[in-house]
Parts: sequence; C-alpha cells; structure tokens
Amino acid sequence: MRTRLLPLLIVLMAGVLLALGFPLGAGMAAVQQQRVVVDRIDDTARFAALAQFVTTRQFGPADEADERLTTLRSELARYEDLYDIRVGVFYRDGRAMAVAPAGWSVPPEGEGRQAFQEALAGRRSHDPGQVLPWRGGRLAVASPVIRDGDVVAVVVTESPTGQLRSRILHSWLLLAAGETAAMLLAVGAAFRLTGWVLRPVRTLDVAAHGIATGALNSRVAVSSGPPELRSLARSFNEMADNVEEVLEQQRAFVADASHQLRNPLAALLLRIELLALDLPDGHEEIASVRTEGKRLARVLDDLLDLALAEHAESDLQLTDIAEIVTDRVGSWSPVADREQVTLTYSGPAAVTGWADPIALSSALDAVVDNALKFTPAHARVDVTVEVGGDSIGITVADGGPGLTEDEIGRIGDRFWRSNRHQNVSGSGLGLSISRALLAAGGATLSYAPNEPNGLRATIAVPRDGGGGTKATPKNARAGQPGGRPARA
Repeated sequence: MRTRLLPLLIVLMAGVLLALGFPLGAGMAAVQQQRVVVDRIDDTARFAALAQFVTTRQFGPADEADERLTTLRSELARYEDLYDIRVGVFYRDGRAMAVAPAGWSVPPEGEGRQAFQEALAGRRSHDPGQVLPWRGGRLAVASPVIRDGDVVAVVVTESPTGQLRSRILHSWLLLAAGETAAMLLAVGAAFRLTGWVLRPVRTLDVAAHGIATGALNSRVAVSSGPPELRSLARSFNEMADNVEEVLEQQRAFVADASHQLRNPLAALLLRIELLALDLPDGHEEIASVRTEGKRLARVLDDLLDLALAEHAESDLQLTDIAEIVTDRVGSWSPVADREQVTLTYSGPAAVTGWADPIALSSALDAVVDNALKFTPAHARVDVTVEVGGDSIGITVADGGPGLTEDEIGRIGDRFWRSNRHQNVSGSGLGLSISRALLAAGGATLSYAPNEPNGLRATIAVPRDGGGGTKATPKNARAGQPGGRPARA
C-alpha cells in the first residue's frame, strides 16, 4: 500500500511546489529587472536635465551652448566607458545631439525604436520585455527632454543584460535548491506519515493472518496510528476475543461431550454383553450391535483426541526424524506381516529437524495405519525420508486403489470417507487429527497419487526452529498399532 500511496503524495507535493515555484521565480526575475530599469530611468532623467538647455538655436551664445554640449558628451562618454551602456541624446528628427559610443544612432526597430517613439510622445518608455537567462539582447530605456512643456529631445540607453541574466539565474538556482530541499523534507515527512498510518494496517494484517493459520491469541496493539485505525484495532481485538471464546466453547463442548458419553456407552455395551449371555452363540444382531457400539466408542475417542490436539501448546525440539520414522515402521511391521503387506523404510540413518516428537509419532501412526488399511495383500507400503532445502520430507506410499483428484482434495475433512471405502473400519477423523498435530509444529501433510496406483502422503517437517503455535498435549503418548493415534 505504501508503494501506491507514496507516489500520490509525492506527485501532489511536487505539484504544490511547482505551482509556488514558477510564480516565485517569475517574480524574482521581474524584481531583478525592475531594479535595473529604475536605475536606467534615473540615469536618463539626469542626462535629460543636462540636455534640457543644450541648443545653439534657441539659447545663449554659441560658445556657452558648445560648452554645455561638450560637458554632456563628456558625461555620456564616461558613463558608457564605466558601465558599457550605450547612451545618446537625439533630437525629435532622430539626429544625434550627443552619443556614446560615437556613431551610435537610434535603432531602426525593436524595443529601442519603440522606447524612442514613446518618449517623443512625452511618456517614459514602457517596461521592456522580461529578460531571461537564455535570452540575450539589450535593455532599452528612454526619457523625454522637455523644455517649456515641449519635447525637444529624447535620451535613450541600451544596457547589456549579461549581469542581469546572471543574477536571475543565480536567484533561480537558489530557488531550485530551496525547492529541492523542501521536496526532500516533504518526501521524508511522507515516509514518516505513511509509515505512521500504515503500521497499524500491517499489524492488523499480520494478526489476521495469524488467526487464519490457527494462532488465535494474536492481538493488535492500539497505542499507535490514527484514531480511526486505533478504533479498528480495538474492534479487531474484540472480534478475535469473541472468535477465540466461541472456538474454545466448541472445543470444550466436543471434549466434554465425548468424555461424558463414554460412561453411558460403556454401561450400554456391558448390558449388551449381559443380554448376549441369554442368547445363542453367533447371534447376528448381537454381533452387529457390538460392532456398532465399538465403532461409536472409537468415534468418541477420536473426537476427544481432535479437541485436545487443536487446543494444547506445542513442544518443539530438535529431533532425529529418521529415528522416529524407523521406530514407527518397526512398530507397525507386525501389523503389516499380519495383513501380508510389505512395509519398508529407505532414507538416511539420522537427520535432525524441529518437531514435537510425540505429535510427529502420532501423526505418522495415523498415516501408516491408513496406508496399511487400503493396501491389498502382497502389495507394498514404502516409507522414505528425504532432505530437501529447509524441510525434511517423510513420504508414505501405498499400493492401494488410490483416490480421484476431487477425493484427494477432501482428505483430512472431518468424518469424510470415500464412498468406495465405507466398509473399511475407521471414524474418518484420524487424518484430521494428524493434520492438527502437524500444523502445531509448523509441519504440513499433503497427498498425491502414487504411480502406478495408490496414494502418497508426505509430511514436511521444518529444519529450523520456526514452528507453529500449538500442538499435541505434552503428556500425550506415542500411538500404538491398531488403527488410530494415541489419546491423551
């Protein structure tokens, strides 16, 4: 979200800075030019005062007029030599009264001619066009020489713009540096702001993911972030509390119900046995009732196992996975011999990973038991251990009829059994319990078809210590051969 929010904020801030920077830059250039124009106006006004009475036709003796004209020309020459500014006093018909440098005349066109024409009309010339750093040329300013209310001559100056353009460029560079610094500060503030706003969102996402993966104790701190997100965090915590409470009530109900039903069921089975004493041996109905009663007792035991597996804390430790697998294969070998199934192990003699030994043993018992149930006589069940990357894979491959892709997707659902295997003993909870046991320690249980036939169950155990958050009870015991994992 930050990658989407930051560009938007940066573009907005850049737009604001540019919207302020361009008018400010234009204003700074105008101020620099206006200073030069005002200075030139003062100069032309002073020269106009000197040239006001310089005439050989209307005032005084010729030698006095010549002396004033000489003084004017001397002032213009010193001015041009000192400032490199062209300056001239021109009669109305454009003839030069005094100019510096010599030979300079009123420009035939351009801003100089326009300023001359405006001064002839008795007005000071208009402000010249804005000088820009990349635009050369000269700055023309003209003032009229007025005597007895009439314009008798015009003073014109043309100034070089090199220094003016340098000053404008320097001021623009300072402005650009200030804008850049402001932009950097704004970007830093945007990073802090988005981090402050989005940090609670990321925390919420982590907590929600934790709850989705089984860490029901995940909560969100409400001490930082905007008030709206703090309120959302409090609401999330309340929701998580309610969800955890409901799930705890559900688990407690399942555990209590399965536990409380044991005694009535045991009494019922005992009464059935007493009734069977009065019936002939081999009575079919009594045998059927016994079978259903034992199946019901097994379902209750599995329900209690599942409730405990989903509730207890994890006991992760560095474990020799190969040793556990070989031990469980050895425990199930008598059952495999009785069913005339070949049960083999292949893999390293020792390999360590992080797991709850009791939970892993119980889950492995359920998987091997399930493989032996569906593998016909004279077929094979192969148990292998392979080390790959950051996990250890325990694969149990049977030679049974296998499952379709849709059925493989439903393995592990509670009480689910394939329609083709309804006559096989079991409650449909064994693999659900196995998945819960393994997930607590960060392990996974997956299934895939086995070639040419059968099913492959793979348990992936992490090699590092980043396990899960809940697991089998610490006082659970390893499962025994016989069809289901051990109960706590």
